Amino acid sequence: MNGAGNDFIVIDNRFYNFSVPELSTLAPHVCSRRIGIGADGILALSLPEFSDADYRMIYINADGSEGTMCGNGARCLARFAYEGGIPKRSAWMQTASGTCEVCIPENGHIRIYLDIPEDYITSFDVETDLSEQFRSIHYVCPGTQHLVCFITNIHSFPVKNWGAILRKDPNLGSEGANVNFVEVDKTKRLIVRTYEKGVEDETLSCGTGAIASVYSARKCGEITKDRCVVEMQGGQLTVGLEAHRVVLEGPVTHVYRGSFEYLIPDRNIAY
Repeated sequence: MNGAGNDFIVIDNRFYNFSVPELSTLAPHVCSRRIGIGADGILALSLPEFSDADYRMIYINADGSEGTMCGNGARCLARFAYEGGIPKRSAWMQTASGTCEVCIPENGHIRIYLDIPEDYITSFDVETDLSEQFRSIHYVCPGTQHLVCFITNIHSFPVKNWGAILRKDPNLGSEGANVNFVEVDKTKRLIVRTYEKGVEDETLSCGTGAIASVYSARKCGEITKDRCVVEMQGGQLTVGLEAHRVVLEGPVTHVYRGSFEYLIPDRNIAY
């Protein structure tokens, strides 16, 4: 499945009951675009651990690290769960960063609702020496860590080079951050390109990156509206800022269904 180009291998883990370590072992093999299926990460639909959730999302990055929140992944899993026997158009999803509401309309884009980010730092200082294309850098955490860099000439900007450097800037600590490079056009639409940690590359879109970019743009005065279209390499996402929460909406697409075989070492069984 993919959400605006952000692609995932989606597993019904209610049947397999893979543990997080098992999924982490599996991810680098199946997410490889050269020798595997190819994806930005694995989504596992699992039984909830808490009574206030309808189901649980386990998200594993392509490199095997567990992700705390994935906006596009949550939207994809919401549709997968709805079509897989949890027929609630409004449901609650448990994630590693908390429980969030998801909405599957009869017609239209799938939405998720997250709390307003509490961790925001304007004019975030990095140790990296920057080029003059950088206008300002901000830090925000809408479920996972993000840098938001307002730049010029985004289409020719070397995202992979700068993303790999800034993603591990010492001032971010050991966890690092996803890095969003943002240009605001004349219509106040945001054009965003994101380098994601755990994928260690530019992805075609990033849901939490879109949220982080709009939130930062609103806080620092780059935009004045509370609802904004975000143009990413894989398509458009829309972010709305409400009083106590943020809404992310956009397309979700099934690419194909299939099966693969992989030996889980500790179980000595091929799935």
